[in-house]
Amino acid sequence: MPKIDDYEQEILGAYEKGALKSVATKAELAKFKAVARATAIKDKRVNIRLSSGDLSDIQVRALKEGIPYQTLIASVLHKYVTGQLAEQTPPPAKQRGKGRTP
Repeated sequence: MPKIDDYEQEILGAYEKGALKSVATKAELAKFKAVARATAIKDKRVNIRLSSGDLSDIQVRALKEGIPYQTLIASVLHKYVTGQLAEQTPPPAKQRGKGRTP
């Protein structure tokens, strides 16, 4: 086991004493459970090519969510194909002037 510093030792001690409490809300826990369920059964492999910018953005978002980026991708795809995630429609374009046609 790697050596841990004083701060990590303090956290480990608090955990072992049961002094730490979850700060996740019930809604957050439900979301995490849904993601885990949606991505738990992995029986097929898919390879895709992404732009480096998109991959970087996905990795940043996954880091913020606290999940692996592959799990985030699988979750988004699952939500999309099951109708839980819909495309956003762009707002209507503003008219350029009164009585004028574009």
